[in-house]
Amino acid sequence: MEYETPLFFRVMQYASSADRDVIDMVSGNPDWDPPAALREGLHEYADLESAAFQYPPSDGLRELREEIAARRGVDVEQVVVTNGAGEANYLAMARALERDRGDEVLLTDPVYPYYPGKTTMLGGTQRFVAADEDGQLDPADVRAAASERTGAIVVNSPNNPTGAVYPEETIEELVAIAEEYDAILVSDEVYDHYDLSGRFASALEVESDHRIVTNAFSKSLAITGFRVGYAIFPRDLVEAARSRHMLVNVAGSRPAQYAVLQALRETDPAYYEANRELLRERVATFTDALDAAGAEYTTPEGSFYVLARFEDYPGTLENVFRLIDEAGVAGMPGDAFGESRSDWLRFALVTPRVEEAAERLATYFS
Repeated sequence: MEYETPLFFRVMQYASSADRDVIDMVSGNPDWDPPAALREGLHEYADLESAAFQYPPSDGLRELREEIAARRGVDVEQVVVTNGAGEANYLAMARALERDRGDEVLLTDPVYPYYPGKTTMLGGTQRFVAADEDGQLDPADVRAAASERTGAIVVNSPNNPTGAVYPEETIEELVAIAEEYDAILVSDEVYDHYDLSGRFASALEVESDHRIVTNAFSKSLAITGFRVGYAIFPRDLVEAARSRHMLVNVAGSRPAQYAVLQALRETDPAYYEANRELLRERVATFTDALDAAGAEYTTPEGSFYVLARFEDYPGTLENVFRLIDEAGVAGMPGDAFGESRSDWLRFALVTPRVEEAAERLATYFS
């Protein structure tokens, strides 16, 4: 089996080796501070007894799993703490496909590139359902694409790269389609704290044995390097997921989980709202500059990405390299996310230099 290195790394490597100053708008690494309670948790952990530096329970610290379960309204035994949302999605997709109900995975177009990669790695086949111009997914299109071969339907809301937030009725219909075809809806909700629309709906709001919800604290607590995520499984699917997790990872990081637990318990909701407000300001700044450059763009309802299309400048890897060299701004090629956005570029608004980047793009394309 052949694996292709994700384009994220190729773009970041090119930008880091450039002969000029480059503003990084490639990856979703928040540039704002994590909660103070998280740092305090790490300091506290350093002084614990030596036993605290050994293996934690494979499926996660019991206290953290209890905290997640209480917040999400599920039983603690349904929660597996994972190595970020990446592993959570891997475990969820694996459980969906190894039920032998079907080997086809329905994915959106545009799509976060790691989903197709995981599908290939797990021996599944990909089938894409196009989102509309605003990134919304029509359940009727998903139903039309579904068949007895459908093992999983993978969605992400708030969405990367479109910024779309799926309304409650869409989520309900997607769960119903999964039930109808005996498939599993994998709902990746890692950007749930960055809902700018006020209409985010979790798949957990729909009671069903045909949905798995994945998430992580990477974005919400601004700690992408900690790799603490989780998946919530139906009761009949969780045991095998625990076993796969143990075989792949043994366990996750104990100090990282300890610090996350303290942050969850002690961080005021104002922390999250302040980050959303910062993001709203950056969206306005960046899109105003895109207007000045005559670009077409998406205004995100959630997450922290903007897709932009510039006349006669398709979203290829070569044009991304050119933009790095000539404008000093690094984004992602649209064709990394599927055919439907191949003319677009994606920019992550997680840099304090958003205004400067916007000015560079406006100057370059004007």
